[in-house]
Amino acid sequence: MAQTEREKMLAGELYLASDPELVAAQARAQELLAAFNGAAPGAEAERRAILRDLLGEIGEGVVIKPSLRCDYGTQIRIGARTFINYDAVMLDCAAIEIGADVQIAPGVHLYTATHPLDGPLRRSGAEFALPIRIGDGVWLGGGVIVCPGVTIGANTVVGAGAVVTKDLPANCVAAGNPCRVLRFLGEDGRDPGAA
Repeated sequence: MAQTEREKMLAGELYLASDPELVAAQARAQELLAAFNGAAPGAEAERRAILRDLLGEIGEGVVIKPSLRCDYGTQIRIGARTFINYDAVMLDCAAIEIGADVQIAPGVHLYTATHPLDGPLRRSGAEFALPIRIGDGVWLGGGVIVCPGVTIGANTVVGAGAVVTKDLPANCVAAGNPCRVLRFLGEDGRDPGAA
């Protein structure tokens, strides 16, 4: 039996985003995002209800500040007590898994979507996506960009403006473009240099 474009997308294979099923799913997400981003200040219950409809999973105590942008929403799972500040972009053509107790600063972008390097294939409209995984207790500084297929280990701190192109281990401080490990924290995520 032939795979649908959505099945190909979720399997990390080349797919066409112009497929009617995917276009409809994106339209649904954009309607929910418009409602979320346009809700009145203080309308936390309304925003929470919209997020439950939009996202694949949202843990207890999660706070997401508007504006939020995503492709589908259904591939995003967020663990308990995570805080996502203003202007987050999550291109969820593949799974985006965000652990518990994660801190995400303003303007962070998570990109699962990518394109073939081969020019004619890319111009055909074919694209693919690779999942992003962010471990428990991670802190992503303002303006961080996480590229397709990246995993960030638990308790890692990523400095503002970093472009994360490769996996980062747990319990480290990393920064730069491209992002690289600057030093390690203790196995429990504690800073051994702190008083």
